[in-house]
Amino acid sequence: MNECMQTGKPLISILMAVYEPRMDWLREQLCSLEAQTYPNLRLYIRDDCSTAVPLEAIETCVRSCVTRIPFTIERNERNLGSNLTFERLTQEAEGEYFAYCDQDDIWLRDKLSVLQANIEAYPAELVCSDVRVIGGSGETVAESITKIRRRHRFISGGPVVFRSLLTRNFVIGCTMLVRRETAQAAVPFVPEMVHDHWIAVTAASRGSVLSLPQPLICYRIHGGNQTGVLMGISSRRDYIEGRVIDFERRMQCICQRFPGSQELDRVCQWARARMDYAVYNRRGAAVRLWRLRDQNRLTTLFELLALKAPERLFQQALRLARRSG
Repeated sequence: MNECMQTGKPLISILMAVYEPRMDWLREQLCSLEAQTYPNLRLYIRDDCSTAVPLEAIETCVRSCVTRIPFTIERNERNLGSNLTFERLTQEAEGEYFAYCDQDDIWLRDKLSVLQANIEAYPAELVCSDVRVIGGSGETVAESITKIRRRHRFISGGPVVFRSLLTRNFVIGCTMLVRRETAQAAVPFVPEMVHDHWIAVTAASRGSVLSLPQPLICYRIHGGNQTGVLMGISSRRDYIEGRVIDFERRMQCICQRFPGSQELDRVCQWARARMDYAVYNRRGAAVRLWRLRDQNRLTTLFELLALKAPERLFQQALRLARRSG
């Protein structure tokens, strides 16, 4: 549905999933949406069955902060998690473009205007940007995500981006603007992937993805959402379950959605070689894994050296990998 109203600009729908929001951070986010310079917006909010924060409190906050943008607020009947909540929003929303929104960031005023201009000019199926990283009190932590995640690299294009995204996501979901047809083509979302990663893979399979170097939001990193290299991994068993087995399961799901892809086939071979080496200890697995190292050289080298080492040496390798970013 291409709704231009009287603005001459296509409709952008902002899709916001909330769960147990901290109200001062939610208020800052909503005010930043209200302040957007892009003239034709609609806001869809879906609460994931919060128990500590009443829906009435969320509605009151929205009504006090958002007066210019039409909005709707719904609540899930039960807790679904962020992936399924964003999936429902994607199915429900109208408009030509979708912008995905977290509950605790702050968008710069021209975010949507810049994204919309670039997605049309490139053209692309999806456009994303860098972020300014802030802490819990709003203080600047870094002027770019690449300053705290040193292996984070933004790229643009089509097939090369598709292959890269299969092994490592660079798209930060709360910065992306996606064409509606592309976002809805990603439904149902792959359960083994975070929504932004899966939408980005789908976009790259359909056309081009564009990355902008400038930060367009203040991205809040705090105790409840902090991520990083090998977060949650404390042992060899954690690594194998969380990085090797989960990745192979994810690739099986993706293969079902994109049958016949040559780029995907080689990544699937790498995933199977990792399983054969780390889980099944099959003969020749190390050689096959090394031959497929172009899929992710650092991960391949880490696994070949660390996964068969004594636990003490594995822990040292884990610490070095975290420091390398």
